[in-house]
Amino acid sequence: MLINNSTFIHVGQIHVDTPPASISTVLGSCVAVCLYDKVNKIGGMNHYLLPFWNANGLQSPKYGNIAIPKLIEHMLDHGASLKFIEAKIFGGASINMAVSKSMMIGEKNILVAREILKENKINIVAEDVGEKNGRKIQFNLESGKVLLKYTQNSNIK
Repeated sequence: MLINNSTFIHVGQIHVDTPPASISTVLGSCVAVCLYDKVNKIGGMNHYLLPFWNANGLQSPKYGNIAIPKLIEHMLDHGASLKFIEAKIFGGASINMAVSKSMMIGEKNILVAREILKENKINIVAEDVGEKNGRKIQFNLESGKVLLKYTQNSNIK
């Protein structure tokens, strides 16, 4: 089903919407957390670059420990109920092996998502994380399903 109301999000962005709509992004070592309240049909996605904000500069949703709580907050502001929200996690690839081995950015991005969701008692129902390929994802807010396509582009961030 083609969805005309589609929003593409970039690093540091969060978007929450209701059907008929979809949210999409492209990921490398970044992670996107997709939250869905299947009862109230509200969905949201974030896209973060690094796991932790280091207290320098503004608190930005380009950091997982800022982006995930903000996404949960936006979901609740839009009428979602914490007891009905479930999560799907995507990304965290090791695109540049020379950098990724030493810093493990993708792995840390995945771990921070799992930990914050656990702290908030949000069940992770699906994930496609790690490995070496980037991902293009589209989150359908009518069904709660995420379409995924692997990329071969090593320049994705």
